[in-house]
Amino acid sequence: MKVMELSELKTLYVDHLFDTLVPFWMEEGIDWEMGGFFTCFSNDCERLVSTNKYVWSQGRFLWMLSRLAHGFGSYSDRYSRKAYLDAATCGAVFLKDRALLENGHAAWALNREGKPIAVDRLGNVVEGGELERGITADIFLIYGMGEYARAADKREFFDFALTLFKSVDERFRTNTYRWVPQAVPQGYRSHALSMIMLETAQELAAIAAHFKDPAEEQLLAISRASAETTVKYFLDEDEQRLFEFVKENGASAFDELLASTVNPGHALEDAWFMLHWAMRSKDRKILDAGLKVVRWMTEIGVANEEGGIPQFIHKDGGRPRGTVLPIHEGSPVVTEIRENWYNRLWWVHSEALYALILAYELSGDEGYLDLYWPLHEYVFSTFPNPNKEKGEWIQIRDRWGKPEDKVVALPVKDPYHITRAFMHAIRSLERILDR
Repeated sequence: MKVMELSELKTLYVDHLFDTLVPFWMEEGIDWEMGGFFTCFSNDCERLVSTNKYVWSQGRFLWMLSRLAHGFGSYSDRYSRKAYLDAATCGAVFLKDRALLENGHAAWALNREGKPIAVDRLGNVVEGGELERGITADIFLIYGMGEYARAADKREFFDFALTLFKSVDERFRTNTYRWVPQAVPQGYRSHALSMIMLETAQELAAIAAHFKDPAEEQLLAISRASAETTVKYFLDEDEQRLFEFVKENGASAFDELLASTVNPGHALEDAWFMLHWAMRSKDRKILDAGLKVVRWMTEIGVANEEGGIPQFIHKDGGRPRGTVLPIHEGSPVVTEIRENWYNRLWWVHSEALYALILAYELSGDEGYLDLYWPLHEYVFSTFPNPNKEKGEWIQIRDRWGKPEDKVVALPVKDPYHITRAFMHAIRSLERILDR
């Protein structure tokens, strides 16, 4: 294992992001003819398997391009800020015109031309099926449109995002939403809700500040409440874990599969959401919670012989186990835990790398770097595509690191997690080096 100087590490991230990852999406991912983006590539990047456009993934692609335009336009000689912004505009206009249904909610999927379509989990068109399947499509549409509004300095896209956010907030408060791909199990609270609202609200608050909109105050209040909800209900100091599901009544149920399973990727992603909030709010309690979660969930995540971090783990390590209540038997989340717990996924590892770098920046604790370097070695020897002409990572692998061609969440190849984590890591390393 090679331990680099942090200046070398920053250079590696910059080079990998702008010479390897971004070119694939800029060259193959923009639908200049119809608008929007192509994301349904095979895991090895060799073929485009569908021209359908999932709003979830479209919003995330838009966020990536817009953040590149906003903060990284000078990092590459290959693409200018204008190139990123032109590509982002291709998606933003398409989504503004086509992504919403008559009720003002986001469609789940569109065909290439932008017509809402119903699809099953594998992407097959279902005639007469539901066009609105999950509120996560709305959330990532907000995420992308807000970032684009700032990058392009176009107020109407912020207004679009804010109106949709208010709708999402209302649906959450009145429990009139659907959560896809894995619905919240009956009788449980889901960590995913407070997690996603923390990030969406605090990012949109930054956009509101850009436009000097008074909604910033309310968005910050929602951010604070979301972070506090995660700490109150899902952070277990005794177990030293952040749990994905806990009983609504607060009872301990570690004999059950759902209550005893942890999701390291979600936990580590939310940990840096919390750390971003702590940096903004100076909230010491949330800072301490985020730092603990980074340490706890990395340590349990890498505690295996095969290497890497599994998608799901029992709270005490290893394969998830425990009883499943009859009402949960056959549910998507139980099936996912049972069948795919061992997956080594691109997004889990990119989130972990950034969480560890940020935790080191904010704490000065070398222990986070001790956890970082072995994981860095695993990630960069496992996920990058051996076909250098494609570049983009082979994102789904089995427990031994071999590629698997399967569907995780959506039948898409999503550029968002890796590029977002790398952009954030570059910024964190710059701050460390500036000190």
